Amino acid sequence: MVAPALYLQIKQHILDGIRERHYQAGDRIPTEAALCEQFTVSRMTVNRALRELVAEGWLVRTAGSGSFVADRRTESPLLAIRNIADEIAERGGEYSARVIRLQRLAADEKVAVQLGLRVGAPIFHSLIVHQADGEPLQLEERFVDAGRLPGYGEQDFTQQTPNRYLMDVCPLSEMEHVVEAVLPSAGEAGLLQIRVDSPCLLLHRRTWSEGHLVSYARLLSPGSRYKLSSKTQLE
Repeated sequence: MVAPALYLQIKQHILDGIRERHYQAGDRIPTEAALCEQFTVSRMTVNRALRELVAEGWLVRTAGSGSFVADRRTESPLLAIRNIADEIAERGGEYSARVIRLQRLAADEKVAVQLGLRVGAPIFHSLIVHQADGEPLQLEERFVDAGRLPGYGEQDFTQQTPNRYLMDVCPLSEMEHVVEAVLPSAGEAGLLQIRVDSPCLLLHRRTWSEGHLVSYARLLSPGSRYKLSSKTQLE
């Protein structure tokens, strides 16, 4: 059996400490230097584990002070940035992706508003079908600020998801979610291999890095194949 990647081992070690209440909300976890020494790994490996825990809502990082356990009483997986490839793998499925479109464009008025850019600013537009065991699970349409992420258009998104790329190249500091129930367009239904009268969940997601909007995504999922969950700790 192949051992998990080192950054995943560090991530799981910290998660176990939080779940077993060795670390309480507001507690500072060991420093990057201490984790590097404990696991005999590079600072880059530790930093990746911490970035993912921040993105998933488990930790908050303060410049000059360290990483602290987040107060998750009002947070839930619905509000966390999850990598769909990881979600599928956790359920024992095989993830794959079809890249329908990946191009550089000038932002129209609608996209410019969503990304806080001027009309005509350079952006990347991607359209990707995420699949579980060959069955379409989610249609992701994403618009990215090309000025802040110039390498986005050169990525192979059959090998990594846009979500994973964003988490790897920039510290995601803030996000906004809006969820609605919709019916798919004819084109969307065709890509998802569903009927046009099939109810779907549409998640609008905007993400910020260091105070700057970097991405706006529309995540469309058939209601029969995908669900959003929420678990909240009550006092």
